[in-house]
Parts: sequence; C-alpha cells; structure tokens
Amino acid sequence: MTHASVTIILHEHRALSAMLRAILLLLGEHRRRGTLPDFGALRAMLFYVDEFPEKLHHPKESRLLFPKLRGHSAHSDGVLDRLDRDHERGEHAILGLEHALLGFELMCESDQHEPRRATFETAMTLYVRFYLEHMHIEEAQVLPLAEAMLGAGDWAELDDAFLANRDPLTGFDAVAAYQPLFKTILGALPRSSSLGSALEALAGAGPPKYPWPR
Repeated sequence: MTHASVTIILHEHRALSAMLRAILLLLGEHRRRGTLPDFGALRAMLFYVDEFPEKLHHPKESRLLFPKLRGHSAHSDGVLDRLDRDHERGEHAILGLEHALLGFELMCESDQHEPRRATFETAMTLYVRFYLEHMHIEEAQVLPLAEAMLGAGDWAELDDAFLANRDPLTGFDAVAAYQPLFKTILGALPRSSSLGSALEALAGAGPPKYPWPR
C-alpha cells in the first residue's frame, strides 16, 4: 500500500534534489563561460530551500515521523539521531550559504571576485553533497522501517499532517504569492541538455535521482 505521506516525502525530495543540482549546474555553466550568475535567481533558489525543505519538510520528519520509529533498535535510533542532527545542521548551513552568496555578489567587481566565487561554490557543493546523502539515507533506511513498523492509525495521522502543508514544487498548484519566485528561478535556468533533467524534476516528472555533483 502506498501512503500519502511517503509519496509526499519522495516528491519533496525530488524537488529539493532538482533545485540543488540546478544551482550547481548554473554555477558551473557561468564559471565555464567566465560570466557572473544571476544573483537574484540564486537568492530565490536559496530562499526556496530555506522556505520549504528547511522550514516545512524537515520539521515534519523530525517531529512527526522519526518519533514513531524510535525504540526499534539501537542502530535505527542512531540513524534517526544522525538525521535529526542533519536537520539542525541544515538550518545553520543555509544562513552561511546566503552570506557567502552576498559576499560574492558585493565583491564581484573587486580583486576578491574569484576567491568569493570559489568560497560560495565550495560551500554550495558541500551542502548539496550533504543533503543528497541525507535524503538517500532516509529513502534507503527510514522509509522501509516505517513501512514495516507503523500501523493504520500512525499512517492516518502522518498522512493528514503531510497533506496539510506541501511544497509547491511537487506537482500541484503553488499559491499565488510564490508564483513570481518560481518564475524567477525557472527563468534563470538555460534550456540546455545539461539542465534538462533538473527542469523535468522541477516540473514533477521523472523518478527521484541523487547523482553526486562533480
């Protein structure tokens, strides 16, 4: 049986994965061309990551799903502890990324141009690797454990909670307030083959993929 909360988690993982990979692909393309990225679009992308995955998706997991799975085994509790720490780490990391991006933007016409670019690109790459691995662990270990452990009452509670607030990039209409944000993000992504898979995932098509960025 497929549960609504599991489907939502997978779709939200897909949207976050696509957004993170799109940021790296966008940065790589501008570095290869020797041009500056669209800083407004990058700010919008980081705002999305902070606004939805960090503030909606991860709290639902830590506050609703993970407590229901604790006590199964020492190993699974250790995995859940690590994932909870990841969620806390992510909240702080996004602030560091936003600061590094601001430094890159403000210093882009100075002799600090390349060091600031490199600082942001390195921090962004580490963040992407960190969260792709995090999502992989959730899908490979936590969701199968939930399917094995939880009963109908647990799933009904989780489904109601996950359906109550969903990421607008997961295949249903965004509220009007966020439509300009998504238009800014998608408008900054060139229609090239290298970005095709990210655009497809942002549109809600295709299976979740977690390739390691180069």
